[in-house]
Amino acid sequence: MADEWAEIRVGDLVSRGVLSVSDGYRVRNEELSPEGIPFVRGGDIGDGWINTDTEDHIKPELAHRVQAKLARAGDAAFITKGTVGRAGRLRLGQPAVVFAPQVAYWRVNDQSVLDPGFIFYLMLSHEFQSALDGVKTHGAMVADYVSISQQHDFRFRFPNIEHQRAIAHILGTLDDKIDLIRRMNETLEAIARALFKSWFVDFDPVRAKAEGRDPGLPQPLADLFPNSFEDSEIGKIPRGWEVGALGELIDTVKGRSYKSEELIESDTALVTLKSFARGGGYRPDGLKPFAGTYKPEQIVTPGDLVIACTDVTQAAEVIGRPAIVRGTSGYRRLVASLDTLIVRPRHSSMTRAFLYFLGGTEAFVAHTYAHTTGTTVLHLAKEAVPSFTFARPSTQLVERFDSLASPTLDRIQALEEESGTLAGLRDALLPKLISGELRIRDAERTVAEV
Repeated sequence: MADEWAEIRVGDLVSRGVLSVSDGYRVRNEELSPEGIPFVRGGDIGDGWINTDTEDHIKPELAHRVQAKLARAGDAAFITKGTVGRAGRLRLGQPAVVFAPQVAYWRVNDQSVLDPGFIFYLMLSHEFQSALDGVKTHGAMVADYVSISQQHDFRFRFPNIEHQRAIAHILGTLDDKIDLIRRMNETLEAIARALFKSWFVDFDPVRAKAEGRDPGLPQPLADLFPNSFEDSEIGKIPRGWEVGALGELIDTVKGRSYKSEELIESDTALVTLKSFARGGGYRPDGLKPFAGTYKPEQIVTPGDLVIACTDVTQAAEVIGRPAIVRGTSGYRRLVASLDTLIVRPRHSSMTRAFLYFLGGTEAFVAHTYAHTTGTTVLHLAKEAVPSFTFARPSTQLVERFDSLASPTLDRIQALEEESGTLAGLRDALLPKLISGELRIRDAERTVAEV
C-alpha cells in the first residue's frame, strides 16, 4: 500500500500553483487596534487550533495593505521561529487573519491534487516535524528558524487525492467531535458563570424583590435572597450579607519549585503555567512529567482549584486566573508547580464551584492585577488571593448554587475525559495513516467502534 505513494518536493507543488507557502506580516505598532483583522502571533497557535479572538487587530482601514497576507479558513499554519513546528489550522467559521512573521501558512489552491485537511495532518506528523528539525538554524545569537526556501525543499510522500481525502475525513471526524465537546463545555461553563454573576455580582434577585418584581425563581429559592440592600465598605450589598476576606475561608498552598533535570519521564506530572488557558480555565496539555520530590499538600487531584501566580506576558491574561484541575489518564499523580497556587475551601460556607466562579469575576481579576509586580515576568503577591474581600451570601444560598454548578463542572470533566480518549485515538492513528502503514478501512473500523 505504501508503495502507491509518490514523493514530491513542496517547491514543485508551489511552482505548479497547487500549493501556496507564505509567511506572516511584519506589523508596525501604529497599524494595530482593538478591532479589525485579527493579528495572530505564535502564542495563538496550539496543537491543532488557532485562536482568532486576539487582543491586537490590523486596523480596518489598512486592510488593503495586508490583502496578500490574509490567511483564510482551510489554511494550515505552523510556527517557524521559537517553538518551531507547533501547528494549527483555520476552521470553517473562523475569520480571515494576518499572521505574525514567525508563522508560515500553507494554502491548497488545487483541491483536485491536494486535500487541505491532509496538509494540516501532514504538519502534525513525524515526517513534517523531522523535516523541520533537519533545517532549523541554531546558534548563540540565532533562534531556531525555518525559512520559506527551506520549506520549498521539503519532500513528502503523498497518496492519490481520494486517499488523502479519506485520511483527512477519518482524522477530521475525531477532531470535529473534540471541537464539539470543547464548544459544549464552553457553553456549559458560560451558563454557570452567568448564573453566578446574576446572583452574587449583579444581585438580580435582590434587586427584583427590592423593586417589587418577581425574581423569577422557585419560591423556596427566592426566599433565600434578601429584599433590600445596605451600605458596606465595598458599596451596597444585599441586607444581611457580610463583607469578608477570602483568606478567612480558604487555605492556600504554593506549588513546587523544580529544576530542568527533574522534568523527565515519570508517572507524576506538574500542573504548570501552561495548564492555564488565557482568561482562566484548565488546559490538559500543559502538564510536564516530573521526577522530583514534593510535599503531600502540593499534590492536586481532579476537582482541585488552582490559581496562576506567574505570567510571562505583560497582557496579564493568565496571572490570578483560576482553573479546576481535570483528570488525566497519562499520569498517576499531579503536583502543583511553583507557578501555581492551590486553593482549598476551609469553611463549610465555601465550595469549590463558588470559589471558581468568584475567581473569574472582574473584581477578583482587578484585585489580583493590583497585587502583581514584575516587568518581564509578572508575579502575584502572597497576600493577593487571601486579601480579596467580597459580599458573603448565606451558607444555604452558596449550597443552593453549588447544587446547580457542581454537576455542571462534573459534566465538563466527563466530557474532557471523552475528548482525551478521542485525542489519544487520533494521535495513534495519525502517524500510521500519514505513513501509509495503516489501511483506510482498518482505521475507519477503529473509529466506528469508538
